[in-house]
Amino acid sequence: MVKMSTVEMQIAERAGKNPGEALTNLHQFIDECMLTECFYSLNKNGASGVDRETWAKYNERRSERIPQLHDEFKSGKYRAPNIRRVYIPKGDGKQRPLGLPTVEDKLLQTAVTKVLTPVYETRFYDTSYGFRPGKSQHQALEKLYKEVSFEGKRYIIDADMKNYFGSIDHQRLREFLDLRIKDGVVRKMIDKWLKAGIFEEGKTIYPKEGTPQGGSISPLLSNIYLHHVLDEWFIEQIQPLLKGQSFIIRFADDFLLGFTNKGDAKRVMEVLPKRLGKYGLTLHPEKTRLIELNETEGHKAGTFDFLGFTHYMGKSRKGRIILKRKTSSKKLRASLKRMNEWIRDNRHLKVGEIISQMNQKLRGHYGYYGITFNSRLIDFYFERSKRLLHYWLNRRGGKRVLNWERYCKLITEWTPLLAPRIYHSYLIAKP
Repeated sequence: MVKMSTVEMQIAERAGKNPGEALTNLHQFIDECMLTECFYSLNKNGASGVDRETWAKYNERRSERIPQLHDEFKSGKYRAPNIRRVYIPKGDGKQRPLGLPTVEDKLLQTAVTKVLTPVYETRFYDTSYGFRPGKSQHQALEKLYKEVSFEGKRYIIDADMKNYFGSIDHQRLREFLDLRIKDGVVRKMIDKWLKAGIFEEGKTIYPKEGTPQGGSISPLLSNIYLHHVLDEWFIEQIQPLLKGQSFIIRFADDFLLGFTNKGDAKRVMEVLPKRLGKYGLTLHPEKTRLIELNETEGHKAGTFDFLGFTHYMGKSRKGRIILKRKTSSKKLRASLKRMNEWIRDNRHLKVGEIISQMNQKLRGHYGYYGITFNSRLIDFYFERSKRLLHYWLNRRGGKRVLNWERYCKLITEWTPLLAPRIYHSYLIAKP
């Protein structure tokens, strides 16, 4: 159960009473008190925007800046600053563009997102899990496990969209927003963010489509777009026409469609690119596949990756064929690469400090990948990390000083490395 503030409850109640009407007076909920709360919710160590101002620097003049920001927002005088674009590695050798708004812009985006979220939470389907309060990747994985294992939906469309966040059609998005939001102050602000320039390598460009990843309002806008383009279309228009049962599971722009009937899956596979294309979105032809999970004569059961896991069919303890999962090889390689680089770059620290920080990284890995059926690969991750630590500790002074026996004593008795464990168990049904 997600705890909502009084303001969010009021907005949700208003949205629930008028499900078919657009709300016209939401900006009144954004006051100096809310802006201050949103400011404190920001990452204090987050990267700065084009003005290079940090959270701490803004905080020095917070009492002066927030009232000024509030007045500019309400009067419509606020101008959205350019967004600084950087690139972060994706793990496959490629890079993903990331937009970095200024601290003040991030603060205002957070406040607007806070008042819009309750409106759309009354409309979004339960099948959407990304960037929503009370929703998580593990809930999506559990739903997938049950739908395939117990409901027999063994024909999966594994879809991959090209540059989704950079392809959102601004005019189409405005039309979708018109259905629920007609507050002039809020809508004008969203338009300013959509039109904001992107600063990169000394040049500023003004994109005519897309929402830059990195802005706190971008996940909500992207969810609104796909709610209408994909979720609503599939659930309200497509599912009633199918012969068998089906499901949709979406996390941000990453989604799966599952079917009990192969013919249904093939028909949807044909119309899906046309539906997305109508709204400016493109499926990756090499990465979008129809997968058959059943093993038949002459056909090996397929596998697919979703949310960092490779999913495949296997036998339960009782001999039943169910969906299992393991860390995808791409994610495992990337995780070990990051661990290796971190130990290499920090091997000059005291051993106790290295292990303490390393344990935080191990805990984070187990916290996500420590899921039923994946114990073998989190054990593997631990063992490889353990050997990487031994390797780099013995290269701190250019000579071998720590034999394996003494090292094992160190990480098990003196300063223990965090052992792997399963954090998410979905064996309640005991298949």
